Amino acid sequence: MIFIFAGLFGIALGAFRAKKRGGNLADMAQYAAGHGIAFVLVGFIATLIINRIAL
Repeated sequence: MIFIFAGLFGIALGAFRAKKRGGNLADMAQYAAGHGIAFVLVGFIATLIINRIAL
């Protein structure tokens, strides 16, 4: 469940960064996708670690 929220946060952060740098819609989509994928990956690893510790 952590990775879902991490992915949404990454998408929002990526779009915000692209908008702040003066990017157009395509730049915002690319930044959002890149940040979203990276944050989902980190969130998934965190979820695996937390589940291993809890067992």
